This record gives sequence, C-alpha cells and structure tokens, in this order.
Amino acid sequence: MNKKQIAGILAAAFVFVFVCGANILVKNAGQAQKKAELAESVLSSIGTQIDLPSSPFVGVVKVDGTIMKTTSSALLPAEGYNHEKTLDLIDQFQKSGENRGILLYVNTPGGSVYETDELYQRLLKYKKETGRPVWTYMGAEACSGGYYVSMASDKIYANRNTWTGSIGVILSLSNYKGLMDKLGVDTVLFTSGPNKSMGNPGVEMTKEQSGIFQGLVDESYEQFVGIVAQGRKMSVETVKPIADGRIYTAQQALDLKLIDGIQNYEDTQAQMKKELGGNVTFFTPKSSEFNLNSLFSMAKSYTATDAEKVKELLETQESGVPMYYANTGK
Repeated sequence: MNKKQIAGILAAAFVFVFVCGANILVKNAGQAQKKAELAESVLSSIGTQIDLPSSPFVGVVKVDGTIMKTTSSALLPAEGYNHEKTLDLIDQFQKSGENRGILLYVNTPGGSVYETDELYQRLLKYKKETGRPVWTYMGAEACSGGYYVSMASDKIYANRNTWTGSIGVILSLSNYKGLMDKLGVDTVLFTSGPNKSMGNPGVEMTKEQSGIFQGLVDESYEQFVGIVAQGRKMSVETVKPIADGRIYTAQQALDLKLIDGIQNYEDTQAQMKKELGGNVTFFTPKSSEFNLNSLFSMAKSYTATDAEKVKELLETQESGVPMYYANTGK
C-alpha cells in the first residue's frame, strides 16, 4: 500500500470518527447523514490507483454482490460490488504493460440493466484494445446479470454447486391504491399526458401503460438473448427456449453449452496460467486498497433511520428499473 493510500485511510478514519460523534450530538438523523455524505464527497478525490505487479500477471476482477451503482456498507469489506471502482480497475489492467489477461470471478444474482451492460461493454473494450483473454469463474451464483457479464469471456467455468442462467428481465413496481382506498386517501396528480403518471403507486395502471412497461422489458430481453447467442456462438433460435428465466445448476448449464466446464477455482487458475505460458501470477486487489470510501458508507448506514433503510431496500428491489436479476436466496 503506498503512502497516498495510507494517508487516505487515516483521513477517512478521522472523518468517520467525527461523523459518528456528530451523530450522538445531533438529534436529527437526517442532518447527521448529510454530514456523512458531505465528508464522503470531500474525500472522494483520494486516489484509488492500485500498485500493480511489476511482472506478468492476470488481474482478478470480482463481481461480488448486486451489480448496481452502489457501495457496500461494511467496514473495509472483503465482499461487495462497487461499480465505478470495478470499471476503473479494468482500465488500470488495460493500461498495464505487465497485464496478460483478466479472470472474472462472478458471484452475483445480477443487477440493473444499465450497469450490467456497462460492465459487459467495458470487458469487451478491454479485449478488443489489448487482444488479451478474459475468463470467467462462477462462484455460488452467477445468475441473470451475472451470466450476462460472463458473455464477454473466452471461457467460462463454474463450481459444481453454482447456480446460473436466469436469462431474462424483471421490472418490479409496488401499487398502494387498494390500501389507500381503504384508508380514504386520494392521490392527486397533475400531468402533461395520460402516461406521465405510469408506475405511480397511488394510481391504477391502465392496460396501455402495462403494455408500455412490457415493451421496455421485451426490448431488454431481446438484447440479453442476442448477447448470449453471440457469447456462446449459438443461434437466437437455440437460446430462446432456454431463456425463460429459469435457474440452472452447473451440470444443467454445461449440458446446454452455457458454460465450458465444471471445476474448482484453483484448477481454473492453473489452466489459464498454462495457456498463457506459465510465467504469470494472479493479482487480486485487497479490499483495503479498493474501498477507501467504505468508512463513509458505514457511517451513513449508522446515521440512517429505520424508515430510510426500509425505503432504500424497496428502491433496490422494486425500483421500477428493468433488472437482469434473480432472487435465488443464496
């Protein structure tokens, strides 16, 4: 860890202690949370440049957790997906003259359509501009968006207990109109058009609006199917019958040619190393190097009220945004 990173962590720790202390003195939790967000923004410019190996290496990119533009709330977590830092890490590997490839470690139920495709496109860019290979190893789950990003890989291997597949799209919305009617509460909206309020939880959705939402989902689904067909060198007609949203075991996925093999992580590393000539090491960034701002995420989680935490959960699960996501329970 370089001096700049050590200084960043010390600065982060100082502000973290300050924020937690301020939370005790300030009765309004919302104000304390704003202090945490302000502190995070002040130090967001702290460098995240990682000290990469000076000898040939394969960079490990972990996609661990829901693929969204969020950060983990744990203190210096070993797990947790950070979208911007993951894209930046791929860029750093691309610029390194010693990098020989990427091993994508996928353990995710998926995520939002936008961020999932952005990660997929960044991996394709890396391959195109460097000519280096990208391999995927699937952990406990690599479902929906997790399978989508794997399509940028030259080879895909899974643990024998992996769940994968779930090729499809979901858009989830809540509607409270029935409850509001029982409570005698009306929603009054002033809109510029009949479909401007579509998706509002306080009004009944029309048939036309349902069709509009379904059209959004269908377009994202066709994109997903095309990505799978291209990544696995299949026809769209072959992919569609198995792309009904169901989850597959590793053996089922292998039988359907959705992956290339079933083996453990160490064997995958050994095989990739052999194909690259043997003279490489595998480099996995440490969480303390990769998540300098996690202290602030933790501070915000402490200062958030229960209502705010529930609201955040609902926004994640029922955001009204198309998702390549599977509720696997893993």
